Amino acid sequence: MLKNDTDVIAAIATAPGRGGVGVVRLSGMVDLNAFFVGLLARPALSPRCATFCSFLDDQGEVIDQGIALYFSNPHSFTGENVLELQGHGGMVVLDRLIARCVELGARLARPGEFSERAFLNDKMDLAQAEAIADLIDASSIQGARSAVRSMQGEFSVLICALVERLIELRIHVEAAIDFPEEEIDFLADERLLKNLQALVSDLRNVLSRAQQGSLLRDGMTVVLVGKPNVGKSSLLNALAGNEAAIVNPTAGTTRDVLRERILLDGMPLNVVDTAGLRETEDEVELEGVRRAWLEIEKADLVMLVADATETDEPDLRAIWPEYFERFPHVDQSVMVVLNKIDRSGHSPGLVEGRDRTFAISAKEKIGVAGLTQYLQRSVGFNGQCEGLFLARRRHLDALQKALELVLEGNRQLEIAGAGELLAEDLRQAQQQLAGITGQFTSDDLLGRIFSSFCIGK
Repeated sequence: MLKNDTDVIAAIATAPGRGGVGVVRLSGMVDLNAFFVGLLARPALSPRCATFCSFLDDQGEVIDQGIALYFSNPHSFTGENVLELQGHGGMVVLDRLIARCVELGARLARPGEFSERAFLNDKMDLAQAEAIADLIDASSIQGARSAVRSMQGEFSVLICALVERLIELRIHVEAAIDFPEEEIDFLADERLLKNLQALVSDLRNVLSRAQQGSLLRDGMTVVLVGKPNVGKSSLLNALAGNEAAIVNPTAGTTRDVLRERILLDGMPLNVVDTAGLRETEDEVELEGVRRAWLEIEKADLVMLVADATETDEPDLRAIWPEYFERFPHVDQSVMVVLNKIDRSGHSPGLVEGRDRTFAISAKEKIGVAGLTQYLQRSVGFNGQCEGLFLARRRHLDALQKALELVLEGNRQLEIAGAGELLAEDLRQAQQQLAGITGQFTSDDLLGRIFSSFCIGK
């Protein structure tokens, strides 16, 4: 685990720009009252008392006037002594305050260093710290509410309960291994098998809730592809509810990647419109096609838009063989949208006999609402956000690996009575879950996580 240093760190905690109030935040284990003598034109501050005072430069001239708040350790956000200077929200004023703090011995904080120190000083676990950044970045009310639940520790409580269950099982199994001379075969105890099965069920339940929370946080990325003039841009506009893309009967109108972020009942949807896929000698259009393939590789779902007036049998492999030449094993991440049914006579909705083919008219908005509901169902999003917490990809990976390890250990016990293998699988599963809250976390991972935070948080 990283060791906290003794530097006093300083950062502007409010967003850049012009505003009524701007905040400079400082944190360190030293006595900040003594450390910043010469900055504040008044005697020592009392903890947790708002004090109106002047902020002075090195010549004793007033930089600004505002409120000073002092929090003594460990009763602060970081667990250290914290000083907040609340002045007027102009960048010149805030820059002068920061420069003055550095003159007096502070250093500029790294992104996320305040939250990192809070984690290292046991003021919160890693999942709670990540929830702070998620709350700041929340794009919907549901996402913000879920982030608050995670920040308050609801997700961590579930993880810690699972870890405790694993520890109890490990004690049982390892006792049976360490004392083989006992007449009682602890590994044959039916309670052990029942407890393993109950743990599997609970892991699946938490994983399912975490997947819903991950969709609230990240949503899904849908890439619209197809030949020129099949209606990709019209579909983007229909999903977005505004004229986000230029629609023109001229083939090749879209030559670059166009992105639009929309919300479907609280679930973020990142829609990417791409250039029409076709052979061309036009260098600009050729670059657009190349970028389209790059987006296809990164997509959660590829939506192949086809013209219903030109496609009688919408078989994905038949109408888009190039995709399967490049990605032969990922056809489940592709669906066909049969567009322009207002001119073809097709009925809107899922095409009979084709579970991943949906018929719509983007221009006339026929079937578009059904398509959005289908998208939500396809990723398991049910729109019920109460009780959800936000989860990140690393949380899902850890839960999935822990579930696989417990299932494998259970299989080894049932087939071969292999207590040693079960014990090792349980140990690794515990380590996976403990990594979510930061009990077992590498310094490199901590660096990556906190470097994505805001400066000043």
